Amino acid sequence: MRSYQWIKWRKVILWLVILLTLGIILVTGGPTYWAIALSIVSLLFQLLFAILFVIIQFVALFWFLARGRTYWILPGETGSTWEDYRGNPEIVENAKRIVTLLKGVKGFKEMGGEAIRGLLLCGPPGTGKSYLAQVIANEAQVPFAYASAPSFQNMFFGVGNLKVMGLYRKARKRASEYGACIIFIDEIDAIGMKRQGGGGMGGGMLGMGGAGLLNELLLQMDPPNIDNTKIAKLLRTLGLRRKKAERPAVMTIAATNLPDVLDSALLRPGRFDRQLWVDAPDYDGRVDVFQYYLKKVKHDESLTPEKAALDTIGYSPAQIKHIVNESVVIAHQRGAQVANYEDFRSAMETYEWGIKQPLRSMSDDEKRNVAYHEAGHAVAQFLLKPHERVWKVTIIRRGGALGLAATKPTHERYNRSDSEILAEIQVCLAARAVEEIFLGKKLNGVTSDLQHATELAGVYLGIVGMGDELFSWLASGSRIDGLKALRPKINKLLDEQMIEVKQLVQQYADFVHSIAEELLKRGDLTGEEIEELYQHLYGNGLGEQ
Repeated sequence: MRSYQWIKWRKVILWLVILLTLGIILVTGGPTYWAIALSIVSLLFQLLFAILFVIIQFVALFWFLARGRTYWILPGETGSTWEDYRGNPEIVENAKRIVTLLKGVKGFKEMGGEAIRGLLLCGPPGTGKSYLAQVIANEAQVPFAYASAPSFQNMFFGVGNLKVMGLYRKARKRASEYGACIIFIDEIDAIGMKRQGGGGMGGGMLGMGGAGLLNELLLQMDPPNIDNTKIAKLLRTLGLRRKKAERPAVMTIAATNLPDVLDSALLRPGRFDRQLWVDAPDYDGRVDVFQYYLKKVKHDESLTPEKAALDTIGYSPAQIKHIVNESVVIAHQRGAQVANYEDFRSAMETYEWGIKQPLRSMSDDEKRNVAYHEAGHAVAQFLLKPHERVWKVTIIRRGGALGLAATKPTHERYNRSDSEILAEIQVCLAARAVEEIFLGKKLNGVTSDLQHATELAGVYLGIVGMGDELFSWLASGSRIDGLKALRPKINKLLDEQMIEVKQLVQQYADFVHSIAEELLKRGDLTGEEIEELYQHLYGNGLGEQ
C-alpha cells in the first residue's frame, strides 16, 4: 500500500519538476522561446480540433444512420375501423380479442396475466396484414409504429441495433402514456431468418447486421423488468423504490410471406407465440370486398359484386382494389361517366396478361398457325374441364405470348381428381395435336405447353400416387432425380394422352375450324362467344363426345 502511494506521489513530483523546468526556460529564454512555445501550443490545439471534428462527424453520421425510418401513428389518426377491413370475418373475430386485451391491460394484469407481446401475421402479399395492424391499433386507441424490417439493416455493423433499441425505447415511453403501444414490423423475415452455426451474416465494421440484429430484436421483445424513467431509477438508487418494475405493454405485430424461414427463438412463447394466417378471401369474402369498393365508384348494373367475385378467385383485397380502380380509369379514358362489366374485364385482362401489343408485321400464315394453336387449347378446355369456363381466347400478343386461351374456375375448388389432371395434360397437348392434324406440321410454340404437361405427368405418377405406384420422389428430396427415374413412364403417359386428345379434336374438327376462323377475323373471343359457336354447331349438351 505504501509503495503504491509512493509511486503516486512520485508521478506528481515528476510532473511538477517538468512544469517548473519549462517555466524557468520560458522566463529566462526570452521572446524566442515564448514564440516556439506558442507555436507548439497552437499546433496541439489544431490537432485537438481536427480530432474533435472527425469524432463529431462520425457521431453525426451514426446518429443520422441510427434514426429509425418509422412512421408513428397516434390513436384515431388513420380512422381505420372494423368496417373497413373486409373479406375475412374470422380474422376480424380473432383481432377483436386482441383489442379487448389491449384495452384492458390493467385489469388483465390484476388477474395475474401478462400482456400479449407478439403476434405474427402470415399470408400472401396484399391480403391486408399491415392494414389489420392499423385497425387493431385504432380500435384499441393506442399508438402505432410502422416499420419495415429491411430498414433496420445498415452497412455499418451495430447501427441496426441502435435503430431497434431506439424504436422500442420510444414505444415503451408511448405505452407508459397511453397504456399500451403497438409496433408493426413488415417483412420480418428480412432480419428474422434462422441463424446458422457460423455466427450469422455480416461482421466487423461493415455488415448488414445478421444474427446481431436478430439478437437485439429478441432482447427488446422480451426484456427483463426494468424501470424506464429517470425518476424511477433515481428513487430505486436512493432506496426509496423497492417494488417490482412495471413492464410497459408493448405489443409487436410482424408480417411475413415466409413463416417457415423464421428463427425458432422468434416463435417461442413470450415473443411471436401467436400466429394468424391471413389468406386471400373466399367467394363470400370477395363479394364483401367488392361491395365495399364498388360503393366508392360509379358503375352500372352490369358490374355486380357477385359477378366480379366469381371472376376473381384467388385475388387478394389489394388486387381487388386495384382492379376496381383500373375499371374506373378505363371507363374515364373512353369518355364514360360510369364503369361497366366490360371495363372490369378489360382491367383484369391487362392486369393478368399485360396490354395488347398486336404484331402488325405478322404474315397471314403465321397468324393462321397461332389461331389453330389457340383453337386447340380452347376446344380441349371447353370439352374436358367442366369445373372451369373459357374466359378468353386471343391471337393478339400480350406480354411475351403471341396468343393465349385462358379459363376461370366456375367456383372455388381445393382438390383435383386423377381424371382432372389427365384432362389438364390433354389441354396442354391439344395445340400440338391440332398442328399435326390440321396444319400438317409441328411448331415451336408448344414449349411451355410441353413443360407444363411433363410437370403434371410427373406429379400424377411421382407425387400423388395416381399411377401404378405409390412412390413419391418428395421422400428423396430430389425432384430432378425423380423426373429422370420416371421418364419412361412419363413419356408413355404423355403419348396415351396425345392419342386421346387427337381423337377429340378430330371428332370436333368443325369446332376447331370455327374458332380458328373467328380468331382470324376478330383477334379474340370471349367464353360466351365460344359457347355460342358450340351451340350453333352441336346444339345443347356435350353428349356427342
